[in-house]
Amino acid sequence: MLENSFGITFFLKSSTKGTKERYVYLRITVDGVPKETSTKRKWEVNRWSQRTERAT
Repeated sequence: MLENSFGITFFLKSSTKGTKERYVYLRITVDGVPKETSTKRKWEVNRWSQRTERAT
């Protein structure tokens, strides 16, 4: 039997270190192959929970 896996993860990624806002990225993993894309949105670091991978 063929088994497939699928996962979605949101995370913050910084391009500049001078600001508290970071870009929100989306990582989709299908059968162990990850692909990343930007959501083209910014979010403040202190309002993000990395443990739950979402905004607070």
